[in-house]
Amino acid sequence: MIQQQYIDYDVSAHDLLARIRHLGHPVLLDSSQPQALGGRYDIVSAAPDRIIRFGPQGLQLLDSRLQPLDNAHTAPFACLQQCLDELGRPDNPQALPFCGGMIGIFGYDLGRAIEQLPEQAAADIDYPWLNVGRYLWAVIIDHHTRTSRLIFHPLADSELVNRVRESLLVDPCLSRTPAFKLLKPFVSNLSADDYRRALQRIDDYIHAGDCYQINFAQRFQASFQGDPWQAYKALRQIAPTPFAAYMESEQGAILSLSPERFMLSTHKGEVETRPIKGTRPRGKTPAEDEALARELASSGKDRAENLMIVDLLRNDLSRNCQPGSIEVPQLFSLEPYPNVHHLVSVIRGQLKPDAGPLTLLRDAFPGGSITGAPKIRAMEIIDELEPHRRSIYCGSIGYISCCGRMDTSITIRTLLCSQGNIYCWAGGGIVADSIIEEEYQETFNKVNNLIKTLEQPN
Repeated sequence: MIQQQYIDYDVSAHDLLARIRHLGHPVLLDSSQPQALGGRYDIVSAAPDRIIRFGPQGLQLLDSRLQPLDNAHTAPFACLQQCLDELGRPDNPQALPFCGGMIGIFGYDLGRAIEQLPEQAAADIDYPWLNVGRYLWAVIIDHHTRTSRLIFHPLADSELVNRVRESLLVDPCLSRTPAFKLLKPFVSNLSADDYRRALQRIDDYIHAGDCYQINFAQRFQASFQGDPWQAYKALRQIAPTPFAAYMESEQGAILSLSPERFMLSTHKGEVETRPIKGTRPRGKTPAEDEALARELASSGKDRAENLMIVDLLRNDLSRNCQPGSIEVPQLFSLEPYPNVHHLVSVIRGQLKPDAGPLTLLRDAFPGGSITGAPKIRAMEIIDELEPHRRSIYCGSIGYISCCGRMDTSITIRTLLCSQGNIYCWAGGGIVADSIIEEEYQETFNKVNNLIKTLEQPN
């Protein structure tokens, strides 16, 4: 049985994270309530009892002290499933979203463990392709019922329970950290001419019949000093999004302001994905903003781009969903965000009895909305034309609970702080009638608010 107790709802998720950061490997899954639309839960945790990392050097299964553990698996998803299975399926009468389980980052390059891909792009960021912890406790803040609950899995030992309870009583103001500061402005890994040449090459591939759509991105990089948590809080103020996240490990910190859900799977096996395709900047006046929104909503090019990805994801879901269960209840819906308008569609299905959340995640990974169509050929072209590997960008962050529920994002609008550098990416879907200058500007529209916020002097 899951142990749970109600705690003060008025204590924010940010204050809770500040109180438990010292426990190690803190995570915050942040719905950005009440500013953002669509989110419901915040989940805060730390001190995992298992850590799974996977990358070019293979798979590591570690204990809470980062000591290697015996492991029969070399495939990352098999190891994740084993760690999840060890938790059993405790009673969850109140349908909590998380009862203990896996939380972490599934980087874009984890796709190399699933598909054979070329190795042309430079791998210059030393961060795991997969970095996931097994967490036996969490604070779950439900913004619909306006309640907060502290929960413990039955395997959480008394020492962990006591450490968590004591930490949650500490005043977060006592743990002040150095201010975040960029040492140099952000610089792209592509010049305007480089970007133009890459898009011309993509256009050649499209007209040759290799592909229909390619998601192409540029990367911005700067050096920094100070506390990434301070940077996340500043970004969260100007970009509240329903699938935001913050997490830390020895390899670095991830600051995600994602508006896009990848895969949701409920305890009843209901599945949902919400791809984003189609973007316009917000207007400077209400009239201009409305005009830009109407232009996006009526754009044949953006609707066609969105529809390609809907079809791709319907196919991905069909591998693990019951025949005839997949539907598209929302197509080309216009959603406003602080800096852009997006077209968002929703695809739903019902898992087969013999399929589980991790199988669903693996077989749809990485998300079609940030690769292109057909997916594998698109990933090959991305590796050829983007100068550097994507690392965490266009991967996924989220949780897989032992109670059978999973919720994950697509890591767009996401930054990585690692070894004194901070990285930020921006891309867009390229199709036959894309206009290079407009696509180039769109990448800046998506992340200018993040970059400019961090470039401002303290």
